[in-house]
Amino acid sequence: MGVVVFTCTRPEMSPWRPGCRGNERRSGAGMMAALRPDEELGLRVTEMEEEEGMGRGEEQSLQLNLGDLDLTSDEFILDEVDIHIQANLEDSLVQEALKTGVDLRQYSKQVELELQHIEHASIRDYIKESKNITSLHNQITACDAILERMEQMLSSFQSDLSSISCEIQTLQEQSVAMNLRLKNRQAVRSQLSQLVDELVVPAAMISTILEAPVTEQDFLEQLHELNNKMNYVKEQAFRETMACTDVHNVLDRLKVKAVTKIREFILQKIYSFRKPMTNYQIPQNALLKYRFFYQFLLGNERSVAQELREQYVETMSKIYLSYFKSYTSRLMKIQYEEVAEKDDLMGVEDTAKKGFFSKPSLKNRNTIFTLGNRGSVIGGAELEGPIIVPHAAQKSDVRYPFESLFRSQHYALLDNSCREYLFLCDFFLVMGPSAQELFNAVMGKTLAMFLKHMDAYVCDCYDSIAIFLCIHIVLRFRAIMAKRNVPAIDKYWDTLLEILWPRFEYILELNIQSIQNTDPQRLGFLDTRPHYITRRYAEFSSAIVSINQTFPSERTHTLLGQLQVEVENFVLRVAAEFSSRKEQLIFLINNYDMMLSVLMERAVEESKEVEGFQQLLSARSQPG
Repeated sequence: MGVVVFTCTRPEMSPWRPGCRGNERRSGAGMMAALRPDEELGLRVTEMEEEEGMGRGEEQSLQLNLGDLDLTSDEFILDEVDIHIQANLEDSLVQEALKTGVDLRQYSKQVELELQHIEHASIRDYIKESKNITSLHNQITACDAILERMEQMLSSFQSDLSSISCEIQTLQEQSVAMNLRLKNRQAVRSQLSQLVDELVVPAAMISTILEAPVTEQDFLEQLHELNNKMNYVKEQAFRETMACTDVHNVLDRLKVKAVTKIREFILQKIYSFRKPMTNYQIPQNALLKYRFFYQFLLGNERSVAQELREQYVETMSKIYLSYFKSYTSRLMKIQYEEVAEKDDLMGVEDTAKKGFFSKPSLKNRNTIFTLGNRGSVIGGAELEGPIIVPHAAQKSDVRYPFESLFRSQHYALLDNSCREYLFLCDFFLVMGPSAQELFNAVMGKTLAMFLKHMDAYVCDCYDSIAIFLCIHIVLRFRAIMAKRNVPAIDKYWDTLLEILWPRFEYILELNIQSIQNTDPQRLGFLDTRPHYITRRYAEFSSAIVSINQTFPSERTHTLLGQLQVEVENFVLRVAAEFSSRKEQLIFLINNYDMMLSVLMERAVEESKEVEGFQQLLSARSQPG
């Protein structure tokens, strides 16, 4: 075992062991890299000589007495030695040598010699390639120089980029600051430019306001601009803007001049209404074109606006009153000469009114109980047709019933009221209660005159059909104004109905009483033909029912029901005057049939009157 350990550790102690030689070669190569080629060659020769000397010394050292350090002694047994021995025995080369019986010492020397030969061959190859190595070394040196310059350039670029980055950051900060200043300046500029634009009074405005007529478009445009500037100056003066004092006097003088010219213009238009035979709608339309004039006065000179408003109200109030008073008076002159009187009732005998001095019937006499063509006055064609022209009717000697005159009079009132109300709202800038108050100031006297005239006429009127037609004319006119969204004379319509309805009821009650008070024995000779009182009732009832279809009224149905009951009682009383039952039935059937025929011809078949008389007729017609 001692031999094995010696041969294994010997190469490790040799200075020419492969591991150490590799390190020396590496360190040598590092040193040679720093020397010139000729110096490197001398160094290699020296190393070779030293290695040969060391080889000879190694052979001599094998004969040394190691004493205590001799590992081949059996006394030096350690666990670590066993471990190393075991590791060496496991080596593949050692196992192969042991198997073949090779002398490890000789084998070690052989390996050392081979390594030396290889190293010498390597050195010779290196010397042989010294020129190439020198060229490579020069190239490497040149590359190092180039790379050094590139490193310097890149370092310069890096420093430049660093400075550029700083400059970019600085520029960005400056850009943000400049952008903020720009926004602030733009905000200030917008306000200041608006302030300057609104405060500056251009020469064109001054010359137009002072010299141009108010009817020119330039004057109206500059007036708008002046109004805007004055409102803006008032707003800025409230904020205590000092620049307002520079233009305040100029604007005030322009305002005074504009107010003076506008006042003269509007007063001239108002005074033109007073000329005879003037169509006042023309100057009204002219004023509407310049409605901004009154708005300007209302905002800047209220006293002048109030003056113009009062002048207009006073003028138009007188014009409307004069026109409608004259028109109403001339209309009443073309009414039928003969009208119903207090004795023209259903129960009054035909012979009661006849006398020696009685006037003959006129062909144009208004029927009292028969509707005829009078119902056309509430038809669509005539209801909103042209109004009656009195002087034309007088020339043609045409007469009209009262309801036609009433329709013409109130359609003129409706048309003028709608137009006037809309004009007041548009020109004087009023609405709601204020508009109604202003309208009443203009039309109040005219409406009062109408109500007074109607009250006086109705108090002496006994034509129930005419009154009932007037009621339905009012209902239709009120619906027309509601459709036009003009509430100007709603209260007038209500007051008018309060005058007409009681009179209609009163006349109907007079007819009912007249039938109640009729004595069959005083009627003279009786026959089985239909009685004239029942014919009057049938004509009158059918007239009222046909008129009442569009605007049905429970008050009307109640009164007609009372009248029907009295007529039925009257028919029974007259029938009782006949001595035979046959004559009584014939009289009843004839009267019921006549009344039913008239009602079915002129009224609705589903009416209560028709249904009632059908039942009466069928009851009398059945064989008993």
